[in-house]
Amino acid sequence: MCVFCKIAAGEIPAATLYEDEKFRVILDMAPVSAGHALIIPKNHIDNVFDAPEDILAAIFPLAKKIASAQKKGLGCDGINIVQNNGKSAGQTVFHLHVHSVPRFEDDGKKLSFKPDKTSEIDFAETAIDFAETARRIMEVMQ
Repeated sequence: MCVFCKIAAGEIPAATLYEDEKFRVILDMAPVSAGHALIIPKNHIDNVFDAPEDILAAIFPLAKKIASAQKKGLGCDGINIVQNNGKSAGQTVFHLHVHSVPRFEDDGKKLSFKPDKTSEIDFAETAIDFAETARRIMEVMQ
């Protein structure tokens, strides 16, 4: 049983913000900022790829509810809602979960996706790469 399964089952204590039959929402024990919450399905699901549609349909409305409460209760300026899948994407606990991270102006925290630098010289090649990448993704969606 993974650590989030144990938390969801109440075997490991956690500061619970919300709970229903499908989810438990807790404060992160290693927060990026005060009020950083984790939305955890009670049933073990490794990642978004393994998640049943009903869980996916319910998790983001719940994230909105939590984010709204964080904004009102903490007076934060914004919220990062983040969900990572796989080690290379930053997933460290392999149980599906969504982070809701309160953000404040000038808090010094960074959530950064550094884009590749594209020069004018290789723009045409990049456009071809984009077209090929899009084709490969759309091909498997059909």
